[in-house]
Amino acid sequence: MSDFSEILTNSIRLIFSFNTELSDIVFLSLKVSLSALLISCLIGLPIAAYSSVKAFFGKKFFILLVNSLMGLPPVFVGLVLYIVFSKSGPLGFFEILYTPTVMVLAQIILILPIIISISFETLESIYFEYEEMLKSLRVSFRDSILIILWDARYCLLTTVLAGLGRAMSEVGAIIIVGGNIAYYTRVMTTTIALETSKGNLELALALGTILILISISLNFIVFMVKHFTKNLSYD
Repeated sequence: MSDFSEILTNSIRLIFSFNTELSDIVFLSLKVSLSALLISCLIGLPIAAYSSVKAFFGKKFFILLVNSLMGLPPVFVGLVLYIVFSKSGPLGFFEILYTPTVMVLAQIILILPIIISISFETLESIYFEYEEMLKSLRVSFRDSILIILWDARYCLLTTVLAGLGRAMSEVGAIIIVGGNIAYYTRVMTTTIALETSKGNLELALALGTILILISISLNFIVFMVKHFTKNLSYD
């Protein structure tokens, strides 16, 4: 019991001290995850909107494929990227292995199916309600996409949070492609795994606590944004 109290006390001290090592790890985690999330949303939301509005050949297969990729094993993604971007791999000339760039790429591959799949379900249901009206008003295809994206803006915030949660909690892929290099590719989740194996439970617990606090804070911000914007809107 005394050991646990000591570990807890030391981890709290680490959090409040927020030393250089701790801050570097936290900021890199946020930089990698938020970059991957932004790129995934810029790619995934238009694809989801297009798929919900447009009837095209192989649409059901495409949605089935995307839904299946939501369960893609992170370690498999990491392994494939490692092979592809290693010096002997086909894209080794990019020299991005063991860099934050390839860590962002790994997270995009994992996040993108989540963004597309969840967004598609939301946008398709909204388009089903608006379809007859949009057709009667002869609204263009592009404007139809913009309309349903705007109408689903509150629901899509939840989708974005789901993608961010996947990114922030990822370990397997980024530890393979990033190498967990101190002060360069070491993020919160990989550091927690490393420090726990080394017996440095104070740092691991401190980072785990920060990770949870970030998640709660982001959820609270999204909740407040949805609450105030709904009160100010006409819908």
